[in-house]
Amino acid sequence: MGEEYRAKIFKSGNSLALRLPKALGFKEGAEVVLREERTGFSVEPLPDQPKKIDLSGIAGSIPWLKPIPPEDRIFEERELDWEGKRLKRD
Repeated sequence: MGEEYRAKIFKSGNSLALRLPKALGFKEGAEVVLREERTGFSVEPLPDQPKKIDLSGIAGSIPWLKPIPPEDRIFEERELDWEGKRLKRD
């Protein structure tokens, strides 16, 4: 068995909350799985979700790539077939 810690249950809004000691190593905002067992409860951290890639810094590294101004944007007129209905884009 590992270390033993004391924690206190408190009211948070309309729910009850359990403050976990920092020594357990959980990070703020981390999600956990709480299981009820015969002898009590177990708490396990969920695996981290994959991080999203931030591409905001790439735009400045490609100086020749610039947005197309609205007056230079060309749209092709075409008919769309949604669920067998022929629709024409205005």
